[in-house]
Amino acid sequence: MAKYFVVGGAGFIGSHLVRHLLADEADATVTIYDNFTSGQEWHLGDNLTSQRVTIVRGDVKDLSALKDAMVGHDHVYHFASNPDISKAVTQPDIDFWEGTYLTQNVLEAMRQAGVKKLTYASGSGVYGDTGATPVVEDMPMLPISTYGASKLAGEALIGAYCYMFDMHALAFRFANVVGPHQTHGVSYDFIRRLLKDPLTLHILGDGSQSKSYVHVDDVVSALRFVAARGMTGFSYYNVATEDYVTVKEIADLVCSRLNIQGTNYTFGGGNRGWKGDVPYVRFDSNKLRSLGWKNQRTAVEALRDSIDSMIGDAKEGKLYRAN
Repeated sequence: MAKYFVVGGAGFIGSHLVRHLLADEADATVTIYDNFTSGQEWHLGDNLTSQRVTIVRGDVKDLSALKDAMVGHDHVYHFASNPDISKAVTQPDIDFWEGTYLTQNVLEAMRQAGVKKLTYASGSGVYGDTGATPVVEDMPMLPISTYGASKLAGEALIGAYCYMFDMHALAFRFANVVGPHQTHGVSYDFIRRLLKDPLTLHILGDGSQSKSYVHVDDVVSALRFVAARGMTGFSYYNVATEDYVTVKEIADLVCSRLNIQGTNYTFGGGNRGWKGDVPYVRFDSNKLRSLGWKNQRTAVEALRDSIDSMIGDAKEGKLYRAN
């Protein structure tokens, strides 16, 4: 009977992972460790009251509590991080305290609790700005945001802990993840703004920013697919679709799904949404695909599903509101 420990398990990706773990493994148990800032109880649906789920309301910064809750588990999934990437422009240390520091505590809690397996949510920000060059896992990495730097620092810590303390870990560098329960992202921001004012939408940058958008179910399938093949040492994979969508195209799609016509777009100028944003990201995901994984939704299909879900959440008053 597998015992999973999901840090940030009530959040966006974490809640979907919990759903899949319980559905796919009839005898699995899951402990959700979350401070419920961006994570929400309703994200968990019926799993909130499942006898196979234990919920611990705790802060990852509390190493002692984290370690005590982690004792007896087989595999840790780590999703806790700063959900508002652009906030670092005015608060540069946020990605250390809400990223690197949390990863250090997760690893140290694992060491003290004797847990040997970790799956880590990294991101494309580790690569920096490579323009039209497809990012490959073993290329030089020069982050241009503190978020990307924090994710890369987390990977470095994980690699060191794996070597020093005989742990086994997988890191996944996601494209932009979208889907139900989304708590941030460009389509999320557009929906919130257009529901307030359908006549005008201000777009950061010039709208030409172009990236991959991958559905959260495809992300979870990648995590589970690789782990099922066995974990030895430290390995890392890109997870993305093979198509790309511009910010202007996302604005058009959101307007279409909201049945809004005639919205006036204004632009912030330049090709970056904010200082540290990478305007164009091209993924090479052949390392993962060579194992047999493939995404089930294109970027446009993933965005459409996510937008429709968030519109439904907004109508029910459930759309997450950041502080």
